[in-house]
Amino acid sequence: MLDLHRLRPTAEQAAARVEAWLREKQAGGVAEVLVITGRGRNSESGVSPVKQEVGRLLARLRRGGVVKEAHAHSEGSFVVTLAPLSALRNAPRRRRDPAPPDRSSDPASLTALSVETRDLLRRIAWRALEELGIRDPEPFVQREMLDQLSFAIRGIPDCPDREKRLKIALELLLEEYDER
Repeated sequence: MLDLHRLRPTAEQAAARVEAWLREKQAGGVAEVLVITGRGRNSESGVSPVKQEVGRLLARLRRGGVVKEAHAHSEGSFVVTLAPLSALRNAPRRRRDPAPPDRSSDPASLTALSVETRDLLRRIAWRALEELGIRDPEPFVQREMLDQLSFAIRGIPDCPDREKRLKIALELLLEEYDER
């Protein structure tokens, strides 16, 4: 649960916090969350600008593959069902949406990872390429690993246990491929 009402952020601060929090929850495999915005009773118009901004954000994140669905839980809260991680990759990009994550072709980002994490990325890359019907995926595996890494890491904050969290997200992503 994220209680914005208690924190009293501006609408823009609330949207930034909600987006980061939802991406982190998605990367952690959480299925459903509650976001409390407040009703807006103390707002000039009687309508919460935080609630309005979070509602717009949820619609954008639905198009972006982070949110599967969201609906009002009460006058001042939303229940949000998060999309599977693989939805990030398949989400269509609109012109006005923010630029996609940097997909650097620098393999140094891969060598900085542990062998176990690179192995998970390689397995995911193979599965993704096979799903596309590519008969000989090997020439494309490194590029696909970089692409998968760029999507999986978006929801993981820069913290001391970032690779541990990345590994959890990658394991969830591999499970999604296995369930298909």
